[in-house]
Amino acid sequence: MKNKLRIVFMGTPDFAVESLRALVEGGYNVAGVVTMPDKPVGKHQSVLQASPVKQYALSQHLPVLQPEKLKDPDFLEALKAWNADLQIVVAFRMLPEVVWNMPRLGTFNLHASLLPQYRGAAPVNWAIINGETVTGVTTFFLTHEIDTGKIIYQEKIPVADTDNAEIIHDKLMQLGAKLVVKTVDDILNDMIIPIPQEKLISNSQELKPAPKIFKETCRIDWNKTTKEIYDFIRGLSPYPGAWTELTTPKRETLHFKLFETEKIIQPHELEPGTIVSDGKTFLDISTQDGFIRLKNLQQAGKKRMAVGDFLRGNASFMY
Repeated sequence: MKNKLRIVFMGTPDFAVESLRALVEGGYNVAGVVTMPDKPVGKHQSVLQASPVKQYALSQHLPVLQPEKLKDPDFLEALKAWNADLQIVVAFRMLPEVVWNMPRLGTFNLHASLLPQYRGAAPVNWAIINGETVTGVTTFFLTHEIDTGKIIYQEKIPVADTDNAEIIHDKLMQLGAKLVVKTVDDILNDMIIPIPQEKLISNSQELKPAPKIFKETCRIDWNKTTKEIYDFIRGLSPYPGAWTELTTPKRETLHFKLFETEKIIQPHELEPGTIVSDGKTFLDISTQDGFIRLKNLQQAGKKRMAVGDFLRGNASFMY
């Protein structure tokens, strides 16, 4: 065991697993793991599926708690019994004060943005949707308001024009795991000087939020610019997926998710949302100032495919 500091880890998805793995493989004393209750899946919702964090925790023989409610007395008693010195939260849920204030060294969170920008549930998606060229990860101490606590450390990465949400998610997952370990080490060695987020906000700075994404959030507005739509699609690719309804040259309305596109800045006099296609090799949609060329899409009820394969099997797009 690398040290005697008792750590409780809280998280749910794959993004959190990498940080937990870094702690376990680094020899840190993970006293227990808190994650979401098993989720019903399948056609009839009759099968319960454990979260990725639970699956990894059980593979490492770590004790696991899965509270429905974080103020449940039985959960609080069990959590207190782990006698944590420090709690770490990665992609979990908002904690009540009775939980985050329990350990003597506090509770810190890993957030997938450069706070104070992109506070909220979907920072990776919104950073790409907004066309950011730099993003990163932040560790910060939890406090009453979500994502507002004092910042411990930040690390940045560039966002390429071709990066989508999956690529940036995976890069931040790896970067975040290293930052979690660095943060733990420096808390242990009393080497941190947390910075209030207010000190990082200038009067002229616009704070961009990262709210939860719903189905209607993902609908494409073809009246926007080519770049705005291009960034919107890659910011939601591959999940949850930007979607649209398009009317074919034969007046059929089809529902699509779009995953990969190219942007073409080119003046035209078409109504935004107009389909331009040879019916064989390309499928372009007009925007405010050009076209979005579809490369990879999924028609409702069908498999995801390259646009050439889609056109070869879809006579609706033949003029």
